[in-house]
Parts: sequence; structure tokens; C-alpha cells
Amino acid sequence: MTTTALRTGFQRGLIELRHSFSTVQDLWGYFFPTVVFLVVMTLMKGSVIPGTTFSRGSMTLPSLIGASIGFNAMVNTMQQLTLEREDGTLLRAKALPHGMGGYLVGKIVLISGMTIAGIVLLIAPGLFLFDGLQVSAMTWVTLVWVLVLGLVATLPIGAVFGSLFENPRTTGVVMLPVMALVGTSGIFYPINALPEWVRGLAQVFPLYWLGLGMRSAFLPDAMAAVEIDGSWRTWETVGVLGAWAVAGLVLAPVVLRRMARRESGSSVAARREKALQRVPG
Repeated sequence: MTTTALRTGFQRGLIELRHSFSTVQDLWGYFFPTVVFLVVMTLMKGSVIPGTTFSRGSMTLPSLIGASIGFNAMVNTMQQLTLEREDGTLLRAKALPHGMGGYLVGKIVLISGMTIAGIVLLIAPGLFLFDGLQVSAMTWVTLVWVLVLGLVATLPIGAVFGSLFENPRTTGVVMLPVMALVGTSGIFYPINALPEWVRGLAQVFPLYWLGLGMRSAFLPDAMAAVEIDGSWRTWETVGVLGAWAVAGLVLAPVVLRRMARRESGSSVAARREKALQRVPG
């Protein structure tokens, strides 16, 4: 990939990100889920983690921050690729010199920016609303490395799924298992409360480790006692997220290249025709 493609892609991503901050629909997508999460966590403030005096709402905040990284990176990347295959954006990028490289850089910048914006919207009020959270220099160091490694681990997954689906409406098939993973990854309650086989399955996927990494950043060390092995397992977090990152970076380019080769004017026209047929007359 040339320097020109990188620069063009970066600029394109920033333009799309700024546009998302000025569009009512996109702003609704930023604020509505955040408000819902904050209300739910506020209602949980009166409940404590079993065996501790720590608020369930305070423990859920960093867990949701971690889960939002993986969820937003996977789902938004998948939806962007699928939608832009259907409307011909991807085909137009393919027609330009190094266009696909610039396109992918732009998507990485856009999705990363959207994810960071969502995290800021959770953290800013959350630090004032919930007690017991610890904030120090190491908090921000941990947040940054978990964020960066989490994005690298999950963005390629979204790209792979986005390459596999031609119809944006079929992406809902992926949403159900992702939501199930959120529910079984210790995001809303300690994972030790779940059956052993569920704990084992959750630890295979990035969402659990993203939540654990963020809990290690914001929660006091004593709260590690309610985690598996009574530890934050930092090196295991690095290892699992790193393994997903390597696998995704190897697989995603192969899948994306195959998808790009199949794109043509006739394929875009056929998808548009099917989309028009679905519109009620």
C-alpha cells in the first residue's frame, strides 16, 4: 500500500467521521445506547456484587466499555462493508489506483473514531455517576492498550463477516450470536456465576477479555477476587486478543481480496434490482 493510499484513506475516514458527528441519525446512534446503558447501570447501583460491598453498576461500567469496543468494531465494520457493496461504493473504490487500500484505511479510521466516541460518552458521565472506580495514570495506559489491541482483534472479524454477506438485511444473523456473547461474557455480572462450560466458551472470544481488561483498568485490585482465578490475568488478555488479531490480519485480507475480485457493475446492478424488488410498491 502506497503512502498516497494511506494518506487518502486517512483523510477520507476523518471526513466520514466528521460527517457522522453532524448527522441526526448517526448522533442518535451515539447517544441513545449510551443513555440506555447509563440508566440501566444507575438502576443497578443499589445492588452489590455477591461476596463484596461493591456496586454492580460500578462494575458494569468498565465491562460495557470493553464490550462496546468489540461490538462496535465488529458490527459497524460488517454493516459498512455490506451496505457499500450494495450501493456501489466499493466498486468505485476498486476502480481507482490503490483504491481498495485507501478504502480500508478510511473504514479503519471511521470505525475506530466511532468506537472511541462511544467510549468517551460512557466514561465522561460514568466517572461522576458511579462510586468506587479508580482513576490513575495506569488506568489510562491500560485503557489505551486494551482499546488498541481490541480494535486490531475485532475489526478484521467485522471485515470478514461484511465480505461474506451481500444483503445488508442478512447481517442480523450475526447480531444474535454477538448479543449472546455479550450476555455470557461477564459484562453485567461476574462470570464466575455462570456454568463452567459457559465460562470456557466465553474465554475463547475477545468480548470477555475486553471486559476483563477494562475492569482491570478501572476497578480496585480487590475486585479481582470475583474474577476467574482471582486475577486480572493481564498476560492472558494480551495473548488471547493478540491471537485473534493475528488470525484476523491473516484471514481478512484474503477474504477481502476475493470479495473485491467478484465485484463488478453487473453484480452491483443485480443487488440494486433485488433491493428495489423488496421495496413495497
